[in-house]
Amino acid sequence: MLVIATAGLVYELAIAAVASYVLGDSVRQFSIIIGVYLSALGLGAYISRAVDTKLEATFVNVELGAALIGGFSAPLLFLAFAFSAAFELILYTTVVLVGVLVGLELPLLIRILEREFAFKDLIAKALTFDYAGALFGSLGFSLFLVPKLGLVRASLVCGLLNAAAAFGATLLLDNREGTTRRQMRLGRLQSVIVFVLLSVALVEADRITRFAENSMLGGEVVSAESSPYQRLALVARPGGHDFYLNGHLQFSSLDEHRYHEALVHPAMTSVVRPRRVLIGGGGDGLGVREVLKWPSVEEVVVVDLDEAVTQLARSHPVLTALNRHSLSDPRVRVVNRDAMVAFPELAPGFDVVLLDFPDPSSYGLGKLYSQRFYGIVKRALGDGGALAVQATSPELARRAYWCVVNTIESSGFVTEPYHVYLPSFGDWGYVLATKSGRSQRAPLPGSLKYLDEATLEALFHFPKDMSRLSTEINRLSTQALVGYYLDEWGRLN
Repeated sequence: MLVIATAGLVYELAIAAVASYVLGDSVRQFSIIIGVYLSALGLGAYISRAVDTKLEATFVNVELGAALIGGFSAPLLFLAFAFSAAFELILYTTVVLVGVLVGLELPLLIRILEREFAFKDLIAKALTFDYAGALFGSLGFSLFLVPKLGLVRASLVCGLLNAAAAFGATLLLDNREGTTRRQMRLGRLQSVIVFVLLSVALVEADRITRFAENSMLGGEVVSAESSPYQRLALVARPGGHDFYLNGHLQFSSLDEHRYHEALVHPAMTSVVRPRRVLIGGGGDGLGVREVLKWPSVEEVVVVDLDEAVTQLARSHPVLTALNRHSLSDPRVRVVNRDAMVAFPELAPGFDVVLLDFPDPSSYGLGKLYSQRFYGIVKRALGDGGALAVQATSPELARRAYWCVVNTIESSGFVTEPYHVYLPSFGDWGYVLATKSGRSQRAPLPGSLKYLDEATLEALFHFPKDMSRLSTEINRLSTQALVGYYLDEWGRLN
């Protein structure tokens, strides 16, 4: 019971995680999938009443079904997203099938063992180990399976657990009344076959994942890994490379200079001699590269949650060539922590703060665009300092963009919204903010590829169809921004 309950919970979490990776909005995906899965557990328990004979053989077959469908769930869903237009149908069919099979396990096992235990003891023991398995599954999934093995291997390993449970059941139940040796021998053979299939898939897991990602991302994946937080993929394309987190493009080497020059230099020009710079996100080192073009800079602190990103940016030759080894510069210090926790612990008085977080597609990210967080940033920023925030597209997500602007203003900043055209993303928005308005502007460095004085001034002009909108403030308690963002981007997908 402990083994099969552990495997059952991991399947549920793995399927929900795959859905959130490829579809976004982790809160929505987890809540819907968990609800459907729990309902399917109930359906499986109800179906068990129709099994009157051959309980032992049925239990073995249920375990093998769970091993196959649950074990292959993560690789199947990655491939389905890459190759099928019916991904959500496949997703929820998989959830229901796995839930029904797992829901059958406990009632069948209780009925098999009811002749050997008093009913009250049997129920107590079965439920105790069932709930303990849920704890083991949740802790193992988050602390070991995903960080060490990745999602594909996590589901395959739990498939092996179910196959092993099926094999063990054929041995333990071989001599029970109502079973035949032929049934158990067949079950053992089937268990071995399923175990071998899952083992081969486990060995080839990297190839399966790479094949799915090559098709899904449309290029050659030259580096891919899973961290405790996300899936990282670096993809080669004609003329350059793209970097993805959870299947979402973060930058293209063909035009990232536009994005990072626009993020960094408007704020840097707003300070007389910028010496201390704080960057939230930006673990790829590309924003740091731009900051280090200012000779006055003495200290750069990069706060990025995911150590896997910053380590890749320090070590992969494609990324080090792009960021010019910026994260290895002695003036740069990397802090791998949640910005909400790390920012208040830093010594205040930064001349420039640059916020380069992923778009607010979930509540975990939306908090970094909240009024509460901008209050923390304000305390970290020196009186004459400047803040710049990447703020999604004012063209494609207009309400979301102006929600960021309005929220920053509600935190006591004077804002100057601006935008830049990026071939890879479209029109992209930023917000420049200071405590009391800009009093001067320093000249740009001479080594920029995109920005010059005339282009910089043009960034602050918006056409009518991207002009300011009135929105709710993004408070930590309500997170209106996430709703705006998902609604507007969801229409495009």
